Amino acid sequence: MAKYREACESGKFVISGEIGPPKGTEVNGMLHHIELLKDLVDGLNVTDNQSAVMRLGSMAVSHEIVTRGGDAIFQMTCRDRNRLALENDLLSAHFLGIRNVLCLTGDHVSVGDHKDAKEVYDFESVQLIQCVKRMNEGYDWAGNELGGATDFYIGAVVTPESDPIEPQKLKYEKKIAAGAQFFQTQAVYDMENFQRFAEYSRGVTEGKDVKLMAGLVVLTSVGMAKYMNKFVPGVFVPDDLLEEMASVPKEDALKKGMEICARHIRFCMDNKVCDGVHVMAIGKEEIVPDILKMADLL
Repeated sequence: MAKYREACESGKFVISGEIGPPKGTEVNGMLHHIELLKDLVDGLNVTDNQSAVMRLGSMAVSHEIVTRGGDAIFQMTCRDRNRLALENDLLSAHFLGIRNVLCLTGDHVSVGDHKDAKEVYDFESVQLIQCVKRMNEGYDWAGNELGGATDFYIGAVVTPESDPIEPQKLKYEKKIAAGAQFFQTQAVYDMENFQRFAEYSRGVTEGKDVKLMAGLVVLTSVGMAKYMNKFVPGVFVPDDLLEEMASVPKEDALKKGMEICARHIRFCMDNKVCDGVHVMAIGKEEIVPDILKMADLL
């Protein structure tokens, strides 16, 4: 099933969600979230040891999504594997029916729960994109012909709130040149700033079939917003949103965050800012259908 790719190439406004694999063998909650979302969104990202925290593998969960009739976006980081393992996993994922891959360098182990782990970084994200493109053409990284090419829809990430923005733009253009076909952004909250980045993107991608999706992380509290401003590089929650979150009682903060997310979805749709959105509820996936209803998408 190529539901996500077909949605992107059709020109419709694309919606994707995210599944965070558990840290352990208790998977009932995750399976519930897959069943809840697989038919409501065009694709479901599966994180790969997100924030350098060891979890159930992205490939296994991506395969589970595919077997249940959804379309998985298989995240791959370069932090934990060398090129042999990355190529091996790409072939394995393809064999399991996975057709979308999101190429990431990966967070440093210092932010995770295995701080003594040895980082690999044999590739970084641009090289991984190039590698997937080469495998789609029927060759491995070393130039050896494959006994059957892959057919992946190649994704990458970009951080529109990065300051300074120039290095991020340079990396964005390198990823496009390497073969990236769609981009999901790091969390964006300043819609005017994101609109400026999207205008820049249209100039860069003119004549190319490259899609841009706004990454929307649902705010759950004022404390969460302040924490991200202080500790998460490339994420900026503007003062007006901080004030809006603070204007309601604590027990209503999640609902307010959902309203903001739905409003940003409508802003992107109604103003044709980008090609779609990637909604991240981070452990609260059960609220995504309500957000889509608030945005008049269900």
